[in-house]
Amino acid sequence: MTQKEKLRNTIGYYLIFISLGFGLGITGPALPSLAKQTGSTLGVIGSMFLVGSIGGMIGTAISGRILDRVPQRHLVLGISQLITTVILAATPLAGNLWILLLIVFINGFPVGMINNGANTLLMWTHGEKAGPYVNGLHFFFGLGAFLAPTVFAQVLNWGGTYQHAYWALAAITVPVVLFMMFLPGSPEHPHQHEDKTQTQENLRAALPIIIVGMLFLFFYVGSEITFGNWIYTYATTLNLADITTAAYLTSGFWLFFTIGRAISVPVAVRFKPTQILTVAFVGALAALTLAILVPQSMTVLWVASAAVGFFMAPIWATGYNFAGQSIKLTATISSLIILGDSFGAVVLPWLTGLAIERFGAHTMPWLVFISLTLNALVFGVMLLQRSRMTKEIATA
Repeated sequence: MTQKEKLRNTIGYYLIFISLGFGLGITGPALPSLAKQTGSTLGVIGSMFLVGSIGGMIGTAISGRILDRVPQRHLVLGISQLITTVILAATPLAGNLWILLLIVFINGFPVGMINNGANTLLMWTHGEKAGPYVNGLHFFFGLGAFLAPTVFAQVLNWGGTYQHAYWALAAITVPVVLFMMFLPGSPEHPHQHEDKTQTQENLRAALPIIIVGMLFLFFYVGSEITFGNWIYTYATTLNLADITTAAYLTSGFWLFFTIGRAISVPVAVRFKPTQILTVAFVGALAALTLAILVPQSMTVLWVASAAVGFFMAPIWATGYNFAGQSIKLTATISSLIILGDSFGAVVLPWLTGLAIERFGAHTMPWLVFISLTLNALVFGVMLLQRSRMTKEIATA
């Protein structure tokens, strides 16, 4: 593959991940309007996140087999993006809760396909040098999630409605659909000439890393989504902020998260994954400790939220890249690892909601701290697994 083809492919994956971020970023600001549209309470409308994650798990699970077998992989991603674009436009038209939940569930399939597909194809495109590019991919996802609320606010400022905001974002993604569907030069499967026996042996050999990689993404995504989704409730319930300030606090978290991902791209070129993740975990855990020790200060909460977002930013991409380069990465293996992401997006945010309701909002940073600590311990296990596999290869 030429450098021009690699660049063209990378641009396509980055564009499709911005579009993926749109779908996440528009949901939060639109929740009250969607609740009113479907005659639901905010508590009930929150089930969108659970249903969407279940659809995402299924989409991720089936994506590996499809991408390992279909040569026109860019066309698969283009069709997946087309489906999400149609669903984005249809979401504000759902007349009741059940139709909305069905739409969100169906949307999980192409979202899972895009998430696994773009990460895997980017790894195949750049091989051992994929680290900075994977960090860049997830920066563009954060950028899309950050831009969507901005588009939402501007549409309302111009006299439009939340439906117009959805349709504006859907219109922006149409060129991305066309770009991906007609993008040539899909990277070849690096292990496509292996027979069935070799493939099964590869899967068995990779199983320890797959399990550890799943746990890594499970604890990380649980921490990220929990903090990002519940910091608003935490600040308002403890009377640290009014609803406007709490909304800005949430935006601040995602802003510094996006900045962190931008910085992580050149950082990944110069430093090893172990160095990046050590700094990331120490920084994020220190910020959470500050929030726990000084719970009544809004200034401290601002600083802690910004720092948590900034230091969390490189963890997903760096850990995934580290796991992927430790084994023969197929789309099926990648989909298994990324399933940890889908499960993580469901479990801890749901448990946190139950804990806040029963024990109080102060439990939120504690739960994120525990999850992120387990995340760091799992990375230690991943290091040991990779070291053992390296020794086994050297002595074989």
